[in-house]
Amino acid sequence: MKTTTTMLLCLITMLLIASAYSKEDTGMRLDMAHRDTLSPNPTPFHRIEDIMGMDQKRHNVISQKIKKTKGGARMSLGSGFDFGAAQYFSEIMVGTPPKKFRVVVDTGSELTWVNCRFHGKGKEKLENRHVFRAENSSSFRKVGCMTKTCTDDLSKLFSLAICPTPRTPCSYDYRYVDGSSAQGVFAKETFTVGLTNGSVTSIRGLLIGCSSSSEGGAFREADGILGLALSDYSFTSKAINIFGGKFSYCLVDHTSHKNVSNYLIFGSTPSSATKSPARRTTRLDVNLLPPYYAINIVGISIGEEMLNIPPQVWDVKIGGGNILDSGSSLTFLAEAAYKAVVTGLQRHLVGVKRVKPEGLPIEYCFDTNGYDDRKLPQLSFHFKGGTRFAPYRRSYLINVAPGVRCLGFVEAKAQATNVIGNIMQQNHLWEFDIAASTLSFSPSTCL
Repeated sequence: MKTTTTMLLCLITMLLIASAYSKEDTGMRLDMAHRDTLSPNPTPFHRIEDIMGMDQKRHNVISQKIKKTKGGARMSLGSGFDFGAAQYFSEIMVGTPPKKFRVVVDTGSELTWVNCRFHGKGKEKLENRHVFRAENSSSFRKVGCMTKTCTDDLSKLFSLAICPTPRTPCSYDYRYVDGSSAQGVFAKETFTVGLTNGSVTSIRGLLIGCSSSSEGGAFREADGILGLALSDYSFTSKAINIFGGKFSYCLVDHTSHKNVSNYLIFGSTPSSATKSPARRTTRLDVNLLPPYYAINIVGISIGEEMLNIPPQVWDVKIGGGNILDSGSSLTFLAEAAYKAVVTGLQRHLVGVKRVKPEGLPIEYCFDTNGYDDRKLPQLSFHFKGGTRFAPYRRSYLINVAPGVRCLGFVEAKAQATNVIGNIMQQNHLWEFDIAASTLSFSPSTCL
């Protein structure tokens, strides 16, 4: 198994989140790719071990924190599989003239930043990555350290109290939930984005981090982070104010190669998706666990059996709660929910040999050679109001190597935020309607 380099797991995280107006329906769209598509063939188990550590750290912190156009803009969105990463990637165009950067798409963090050199600080070059030279951009405007923006508004984004002179930029030391970090200065910049009608436009005055240094495996093969959590200064906040109060994405299978991608769209979702008979809608609560996207799970079933999970597991008032997170690969469940789920699934894996691959930090793995996963009952998440999310079986019995599959859940503390990670979300179209406070989803090939 150590020599196996295909069908690897791609589990988790990092984290570590137009000024033109048209009479036509337009939208912003970013191509998005999975981070694991960038690495020079690491072994499946090595990648999983690396990713699991970042996922666990990320989850610990999440649990503690707890004029408009008719259309939108779009950005490419694809798996990081070929890059050896467990996240999904997009490309953004920053500065004037615009320069292209490959960034991790993260709904669990607020700051958008790129590798950057400014006033002699920051590296000239990075292997396989790009560096933004701020002084070559005519639209780059640093945020001063004595401004209210720095001292008050950006304090939640880890702005530092270092201010020797009024001309000194507002600096930050941004800490991610997986233990990674980025250091640099805040600025306002222009982003160039593609619209769904094929044209492009500029979004001016977006807050960006000019990162002169960063630490952590979450950033390997990435030029920065596209922070999509909802806060006053996030990319999402600016984009939905321009394009109409919503965004959507469709995550391709996490083992997809870099030539397979879909889109991150700000604005109207394609009508074919909104008319799908399989489309479901539940409440999205952006005020419950800010800046995260909270959902109201009330139970989990396997087949026709509703599992015996105490209701307090889902209650944010006593340390529970639930969020969707594109930056976490695995799904984290509080202790009681985790034990109920793995016990329920194991009953349907009788006769399948349990294995513990060397170096693989996942509790339940099996030798599934010859196993027909159609024998495994459907697992479903139940939301308040009756809506149900039924992920594909390969999203919770995940391939880590040929003939080896693992249950894609991680046990959290007894009282912890439950996190639906990106593997569980794959092959579904997700629409976050901030204005209407709804989350809609439907099965999709994302092709």
